[in-house]
Amino acid sequence: MARKTTTFVVVSWALVALCAGFIFFMSSNTDTGLNDDLGLFSRIFQDLKALQAQLLGPEVDVVSSIAHFCEYTVLGALLANALRCHMPLRRACLVAVACASLYGASDEFHQLFVPGRMCDPMDWLVDTAGAALGSGLAYLQLRRKGREGKEQPGEGSLTEGE
Repeated sequence: MARKTTTFVVVSWALVALCAGFIFFMSSNTDTGLNDDLGLFSRIFQDLKALQAQLLGPEVDVVSSIAHFCEYTVLGALLANALRCHMPLRRACLVAVACASLYGASDEFHQLFVPGRMCDPMDWLVDTAGAALGSGLAYLQLRRKGREGKEQPGEGSLTEGE
């Protein structure tokens, strides 16, 4: 495990916190808030809902599931990246999925207290699947990057901080 600079560690964890804050912010909004009060987010939400209704009918809601999946894919990748500063990559990726899944469960509980929102175990499963994808993609990318960064026999290489 290569040693990371303090700046790298702080930025990595700040990105995790921003992503978690964004998820909390989005979960704190009622359906009417998502429809009207969030500027660009509301416009995107309305357009996606209209497209969904046109393609699948007004009773189907895949936009919410896709949003959950995307949010948690990013969170899983960011957590894996931040956690690798403190443990081996494989363990960091597994812990990232577990942490994101727990955050997803707490997010669903939080939605019990938001008017117009509900706690949906299927959303938690979608959150966990997204986190697993994000963490898995981070694992593949970081492992590949680690292999490319290894020095060849007889060659010198610079490591972070040199």
